[in-house]
Amino acid sequence: MGRTTSSAPAVVALGGGHGLSASLSALRLMSDRLTAVVTVADDGGSSGRLREELDVLPPGDLRMALAALCDDSDWGRTWSDLLQHRFVSSGHLDNHAMGNLMIVALWEQLGDTVAGLDWVGRLLGARGRVLPMASVPLVVEADVHRDGDDGAVARETVVGQSRVAVTDGRIEQLRLVPADPPACAEAVEAVRAADWVVLGPGSWYSSVLVHLLVPELAAALHETDARVCVTLNLSAERGETHGLSAPDHLAALHRHAPDLRVDAVVADPSAVDDVAALAASANGMGARLLMRQVRRGDGSAQHDPLRLAAAFRDVFEGVYGDV
Repeated sequence: MGRTTSSAPAVVALGGGHGLSASLSALRLMSDRLTAVVTVADDGGSSGRLREELDVLPPGDLRMALAALCDDSDWGRTWSDLLQHRFVSSGHLDNHAMGNLMIVALWEQLGDTVAGLDWVGRLLGARGRVLPMASVPLVVEADVHRDGDDGAVARETVVGQSRVAVTDGRIEQLRLVPADPPACAEAVEAVRAADWVVLGPGSWYSSVLVHLLVPELAAALHETDARVCVTLNLSAERGETHGLSAPDHLAALHRHAPDLRVDAVVADPSAVDDVAALAASANGMGARLLMRQVRRGDGSAQHDPLRLAAAFRDVFEGVYGDV
């Protein structure tokens, strides 16, 4: 499927959790031709419990993406808050998110994962579509190296997204179980038809790079005519990326997808120690670096939707400055 001729770009954003929500909150200010392709490997919290009990895709990251696409109106804010509402009780409902229960109930009613998500999006008036990256629940495995006090290197396989996200070792390689999962067909089609694909921000290994391990989705990312923008995090996370520099993040991406063409990298100056080194890393992947203040004004490690939208607009229009 080729690109359309609408003035608003068709954008596919890949990731999960708060990072994907940040991208979507910015992108929905620019275009309603949005598709979020979301990781389905979560095994913790409410999502993990529903996944284990009902043998369904973990709904939490999908819920967060839908909430981020809600319109900034009384209707949109009310439904977004409802999706994110968590029950507090001494019983089985404790810590379950209302949106998770709604999504899973629709899946059971309709017998169709994508249709269920589309119905939730329609109810919310979401400015875009939310799709899973695969049609079956996935398990993330990571080969982790840890430096011992005696100088020896210990190697361990960490299993499960929730454990990978907080591992204190150096992740060398990711895997998915099953190793050849079926991709969501609509997600593959969206990537092939996109004008731009946005990777990140987010948990770099457990939410972003995992998309490159789904064979059909990876093939679409390599073969699409869409241009690719990588959005870097505002700070190193405790756990999986602790101690990694901005160039290290790009190196990890290149290691897991050495043939992926990247066109642009967006980074905040406050999160980069060596701009020249990052520019060299970006250029080595064929990308241009855009340095912009995209952090919230309160100094928190959160993206400001308006600032990030402005950065995306510059990328999409080819306005980079001197870097």
